Amino acid sequence: MEDNEKLTHYLYGHEKEMLSLWKTLVETESGPKQPTGVESVRSLLAGELAAMGFTIRLQKVSGAPDLLIAERGKEEGEGPIILSGHMDTVFPEGKASTCPFFIDEEGYAHGPGVLDMKGGLVVSLYAVKALSALSLVTPPIKFVFVTDEETLHMHSNAKAVLRREITGAKAFLNFEPCAENGQVVLSRYGGGPVSIHVHGCAAHSGTSPEKGRSAILEAAHKIIYLESKNDISRGKLINCGAINGGIGENTIPGECTLRIGVRYRTESLAQEIKENLKEATASQTVPDTWADLDLTHLIPAMDLKEGGKGLIVKLQEAAAFYSMSPIKGIQVGGLSDAGLAASLGIPTLCGMGVIGSGAHTDEEKALVSSLFERSVLAAALLHLL
Repeated sequence: MEDNEKLTHYLYGHEKEMLSLWKTLVETESGPKQPTGVESVRSLLAGELAAMGFTIRLQKVSGAPDLLIAERGKEEGEGPIILSGHMDTVFPEGKASTCPFFIDEEGYAHGPGVLDMKGGLVVSLYAVKALSALSLVTPPIKFVFVTDEETLHMHSNAKAVLRREITGAKAFLNFEPCAENGQVVLSRYGGGPVSIHVHGCAAHSGTSPEKGRSAILEAAHKIIYLESKNDISRGKLINCGAINGGIGENTIPGECTLRIGVRYRTESLAQEIKENLKEATASQTVPDTWADLDLTHLIPAMDLKEGGKGLIVKLQEAAAFYSMSPIKGIQVGGLSDAGLAASLGIPTLCGMGVIGSGAHTDEEKALVSSLFERSVLAAALLHLL
């Protein structure tokens, strides 16, 4: 039996245990306010990886549960292949009770996080498990599973820790879902939440309005300026989405926070947006006001570079060897940690996980057959690298 037949036979032969792990992960809730649930998912995955001979390490982060790091085959002078994913979901506590894992008559699995991205976690594990069981040679492999990706690491230092962990890698494969069969993500938009806090001078609007300096009025001028810089056709978005300020109608507001969502197709557009934000922050229309800008929560764009082009060629070769559908590379608008890897110059592919639709909604579903197909594809790529 040829290697490709062995891999396919192994993975389809372990259908029941793959589905069982998927179900267990989905029904182990790990929403944004459930750190113990995230830790439970982490423990499940750590047990699987330890049984595969990986050295397990919990990497400390502040503000979120620790990252799961698993390494095997580490060699001096050779960077590992990073297999990446996140263990958290967007769903509130109790969702797995009201919407438990099930498979419908059309072959789709349902449940909170079934697509984004607990299916991808299973794919990454079993791709390596199959190669190990069949004694097929792979480069050094390092799993890096994060705990707060769905909140863009806003409340932790996980981005800095992740950068340290992946620096020097040979390649970075992220097992986020993909929308359609035969596709992987070659590039992603970057972006995230930004805030501008405007300081003015509060005053009673009836007895001493002349002493007031309205922070809300100043913020309004900044909004008009920033919204004028949008260029959607180029992939540049500055969305002034929320504003908080003032205490009542009879007080000129002394403080105001402008919450902004930005998206950029490329890192060159990111620099444009940052300059626009800095200009808006520094400018002053209402006298005696000033402002502070927070850019710390942005995720880099996953720009397509030569390394990524080389990876997609290898993936296409793997798909052809296994008589799978041709693989196409696409760009998507959603953010992911793949942008961090690409910003470090690491050859990167994203969307290596299961196929489905409805991510982040009650209609989230994943094609069960893709759990096995994507595992075969990932294993084949690892074997070629």
